[in-house]
Amino acid sequence: MTARSNDPFAGAAASVTVGDWLRLAERLYARQRLALGQVATNAHDEALYLLLRALGLPLDSDARVLGRKLTDAERAEVERVFRRRVLERVPAAYLTREAWLGEHRFYVDERVIIPRSYFLEIIPGQLDRLVRHPARVRRVVDVCTGSGCLAILLAHHFPAARVDALDLSADALDVARINVREHRLGRRVHLFQSDVFDAVPAAKYDVILSNPPYEPSGHVDRQSPEFKAEPRVAHDGGKDGLVIIRKLLHQARTRLAPDGIVLIEVGGLARAMDREYAVLAPEWLPTEDGSNCVCLIRATKLMAWPGQNLG
Repeated sequence: MTARSNDPFAGAAASVTVGDWLRLAERLYARQRLALGQVATNAHDEALYLLLRALGLPLDSDARVLGRKLTDAERAEVERVFRRRVLERVPAAYLTREAWLGEHRFYVDERVIIPRSYFLEIIPGQLDRLVRHPARVRRVVDVCTGSGCLAILLAHHFPAARVDALDLSADALDVARINVREHRLGRRVHLFQSDVFDAVPAAKYDVILSNPPYEPSGHVDRQSPEFKAEPRVAHDGGKDGLVIIRKLLHQARTRLAPDGIVLIEVGGLARAMDREYAVLAPEWLPTEDGSNCVCLIRATKLMAWPGQNLG
């Protein structure tokens, strides 16, 4: 008897077309229980994305591409990419060095969390009705900017506004600098290395927006390899997930314009926010999937709040 190979790619030689590799990749994703959600929410879409990128084909290729036969060199490259994804559990975006939010492409690598946010829906779809005078917005800030993606989306949405982008991580700001340059926004998007507003000159903002670290530390300890590959500092919100959010709201009292708003994406912490900040009357914005995990807090509530002792 011949011993069976433990290599999941042992039969890959039989995969000669793009469609063959897509079907093989989907089986491997399921067998190896790969985590999804960083680039796509299902194995088919992520595997197809990786295939098209590995082969240098357009992302909008139609279904006919599935019948395309691969050369030996192409098959070797596709196998190399999927070995890293399946066996090493490297996130897809780190393999391609890019992430997309809508029509906008961003450079990413292991120094930053892979861009994904409900603000992709909210900035174009809801923001203008949430601010009192959209055409008069002149200064906005993205707190915990990471790759700079949300600051850049804000700059595209408010073409007359200055956008400040803050992050504690110097590595993340190096990546953000690449994206600001590639989007040609160096004159309008200003980067600051800062723990929330600690190192940022005094300013009043019409919009304070943040997708901060909000996962409780214990949850971060149990994350899958794909999410552990991202910088822990971009996930870990302290024991209850609210450490950075508390500091942000405390400091926002002196940073918000009289008609301004604070927008924070909080993941699974909506109930905790409602309990701790009931006096601020958080408003929960609707999202397409019903998670409704982005809250809005208005300046009128924040200004009247005495704040809290952060210890």
